[in-house]
Amino acid sequence: MGTAEQLLALEAAGDVVYANRRYGNVYAIDRPGLAAAFAAGVPVVHLGQVDGIRAVVDGYPAVWSTALLWCPKEVTAHQSGARGDGDTAARLAAWEATREDLDAHPDMVWDLTVDTAVMSPEESARLIDQLLVQRAGAATA
Repeated sequence: MGTAEQLLALEAAGDVVYANRRYGNVYAIDRPGLAAAFAAGVPVVHLGQVDGIRAVVDGYPAVWSTALLWCPKEVTAHQSGARGDGDTAARLAAWEATREDLDAHPDMVWDLTVDTAVMSPEESARLIDQLLVQRAGAATA
């Protein structure tokens, strides 16, 4: 979390790897934040745009794994309503935009795909962790 002034400073320094606007906010991935995340362990970056994923993978030198976590639109609507989100319509519009983005980039390759409608958050996290452990083992072999 940061201020508009901090974002302007990051942009002026060329340290914004990717940014997008959604839900009335600006979401930015920045070099200092990624460096701190890597220093602390293995970062997990949540992005809903293929261009954002490519910007991070291409714009920040590291070994990256990609995971597509997906569920049907009806499940998104139900989950948003069950949480009491006040912006369910915006979340469904984001679901549509993400689906269009994925359809527009059939060349995008995922290291892992998880159907979150049938997979619990704990199982999803276990699969992601398993992928990272396999990747780490392959990198040291």
